[in-house]
Amino acid sequence: QEFTIIGYQHIPLIQYPLFWVLIIATAFCFFAFICYLSFGIRIYRLQKQRQNDEAIILQSMQTFANLIDAKDPYTRGHSTRVAAYTRLLCKEMKLDSQTTKQFGYIALMHDCGKISIPFTILQKPSKLTDDEYEQIKTHTTYGDKMLRDFTSIEGINLGALYHHERYDGKGYPKGLAGEEIPEIARIIGVADSLDAMS
Repeated sequence: QEFTIIGYQHIPLIQYPLFWVLIIATAFCFFAFICYLSFGIRIYRLQKQRQNDEAIILQSMQTFANLIDAKDPYTRGHSTRVAAYTRLLCKEMKLDSQTTKQFGYIALMHDCGKISIPFTILQKPSKLTDDEYEQIKTHTTYGDKMLRDFTSIEGINLGALYHHERYDGKGYPKGLAGEEIPEIARIIGVADSLDAMS
């Protein structure tokens, strides 16, 4: 006697604007995730490469410092100790970690110019003559020449060149005084003196 007809309008999803918004958002998120993953892997590889490069540089410098120290048995281990004291001084001065690491590297190479000094002078048991002392003093300028082209560590030659300058201006090779002396050279000067006296 009576009946009811119920109908539904069928509208495809592609006709809904929200559907396209969701599709675009999903595609964008997927693309962003792929980019993030790709960059993350690349950054990880670069960090590992940088750590490897730093290890190679440090090991090379440590080996060279050992060669220098081996030339003078009296000061064996001197460069390594001066580098350690320099890092401790940097921490006490509240210098940032990158500067502390850089200054430690520079301190490790501060005496590299001694390779130019003859064994007879370095190992002389008695007091040096004035001429011999002048020859010893050339290790600063020779170290500067050796390290000037070492651009991986900024200012590495400054530690070698100026670590025997004195705050009162009576040091060598240039007689710089006070804050004319680069900060790294002043720090190494303190560390170097501490190790020499102890």
